[in-house]
Amino acid sequence: MLTHLSDPGFRHRPMRPTVRNMAPIPTSPVPPEDAPESYVGLEAEGAEELAHARGWTLVRTLPPGSIITMEYMAERINFEVEDGTVTRCWLG
Repeated sequence: MLTHLSDPGFRHRPMRPTVRNMAPIPTSPVPPEDAPESYVGLEAEGAEELAHARGWTLVRTLPPGSIITMEYMAERINFEVEDGTVTRCWLG
């Protein structure tokens, strides 16, 4: 039995934190250096391929007036597409 734990004179000595026991510091992805306006006027499919070629991990295509979350994601580029053509583009 663990009688020493019930002893009022026993004090548990806390362990000192070490780097080895700590979680890694999260890092935000760095978006590609790109000009969103360069996609406006392009065919949606070609714009998406170009965005991936330029390093974008996430490409989101939306119809005009879509209701979307405002969550910013550094690795995402957004296209508003009407009649198969990119009419607006923004990051995040």
